[in-house]
Amino acid sequence: MSEVKKEKQHISLSVCDEKLDIYVKSAEEEGYYREAATLINGTYGRYAEMFRGRRSERFIAAATLLDIGVKFQMEHANKETDAYNDFFSRLTSEIDEVLK
Repeated sequence: MSEVKKEKQHISLSVCDEKLDIYVKSAEEEGYYREAATLINGTYGRYAEMFRGRRSERFIAAATLLDIGVKFQMEHANKETDAYNDFFSRLTSEIDEVLK
C-alpha cells in the first residue's frame, strides 16, 4: 500500500531578526505560524525597548518566551474551566427539568 503524501508549502518568516524557512501542511497551519511570528515579534519588540543596552539579547528572548508561555498557560487554564462550567450548567439545567 502506498500512502498519499500531502504536499507541504514552503514559507519564510522573520522572527526576532532571524529568517526562518519552514514547511507547513496547510493554509490554516500557515496562518498559525504567521500569527505566532507576529506575536513573538511584537512581544520581543516591547522587551527590547525596555531592556536593550541594559540587558543581553538572550535575556530579552527569555523574557519574551516567558511572557508568551504565561499567556498560553492562562488561556489553557481558562479553556479548561469553561468546559467544566459548561458541563455543570447543562447538568444543572437537566436536573432542574427532571425536578419540575
